[in-house]
Amino acid sequence: MKRTPLYEQHRAAGARLTDFGGWEMPTWYAGIKAEHEAVRTRVGLFDVSHMGEFVIFGDHAERELRRLLTNDVAELADGQAQYTLLPNEQGGTVDDLLVYRLDEQAFLLVVNASNIDKDRAWLEGRLEGRVTLHDRSDDKALLALQGPLAATTLAPLTRLPIWTMDYYHFGRGTVAGCQTMVSRTGYTGEDGFEIMCEPEDAPELWDALMAAGAEHDIQPCGLGARDSLRLESAMPLYGHELDEETSAIECGLKRFVEMEKPGLEVPMVGQDRFRAELENGAPRKLVGLAIEGRGIPRQGFAVSVGGEVVGAVTSGTMSPTLDRAIALAYVDPAHGKLDTAVEVDVRGRPVPARVVRRPFYRRPR
Repeated sequence: MKRTPLYEQHRAAGARLTDFGGWEMPTWYAGIKAEHEAVRTRVGLFDVSHMGEFVIFGDHAERELRRLLTNDVAELADGQAQYTLLPNEQGGTVDDLLVYRLDEQAFLLVVNASNIDKDRAWLEGRLEGRVTLHDRSDDKALLALQGPLAATTLAPLTRLPIWTMDYYHFGRGTVAGCQTMVSRTGYTGEDGFEIMCEPEDAPELWDALMAAGAEHDIQPCGLGARDSLRLESAMPLYGHELDEETSAIECGLKRFVEMEKPGLEVPMVGQDRFRAELENGAPRKLVGLAIEGRGIPRQGFAVSVGGEVVGAVTSGTMSPTLDRAIALAYVDPAHGKLDTAVEVDVRGRPVPARVVRRPFYRRPR
């Protein structure tokens, strides 16, 4: 298995390590519930160095990304980022990702770890004109500092304008003496920052952040808490809510599909399906389920109404914040209205549930 530059930090902290898409990554340290609570109430630190990074640059970089991505990179100023999806020609999803505008002709794409090779091949096979892709995935480390005290923890370590940095903006400068790119982004539903650095600087940066957060009882956090946090916030996970058959519209992400891109003279990839689903409705609807009986739903569990299967769970967990089981599921739109009563088949036992508003948790502003 591959290891990130922070492997020794994880071992020293007593992490339980697991195989995650070919990477030896921490599942948890003190425990998923304790780490989840730390991010919701204080601050937690994640190693996300397994994520992929592509730099796409050249005279036609903006044009090509406007054509190949659902969101519109032309709306970004230098120093801004956006969430977007990489669709295939059928309107399914190759990946979901973040794109950062570095300057007029250069963009950084941060892609899911399990999709690095697939995404690179997909993009290289479709980029046209004067544009180049450099895969920097092995050249960068990425840390995520998340929670209501993330800014309080990070600010003393840098001269970057942490307190005034807007959501989905970024800046480049030193943190604890290390050259970094810091963005106000995250995958937890809390305030926070993602910090990109050189791999050799990652251990020093990790230790400095842990020391700075000690007075706030900072916790190192693993993949378990990362998943429970994103699920409470109803953020999609590739391979669960998204895949190559599923469109952004089905997933409830139409706000990230920009159908009107002024000045773009070629069609956006997948736009025929997007337009049809926007006009006529998608064949499935992603809904949130609050489980009203005993049992934890998992991916693939059937969702039924009156004994008839109407959908399936994509993700489920016991929510540490809400102290109840929750799930995301795709269902027939006729059964996707708020407060609809359904049943989830939990290992052969029907468990009552109800369609509720997403996200399950929304952080105080």
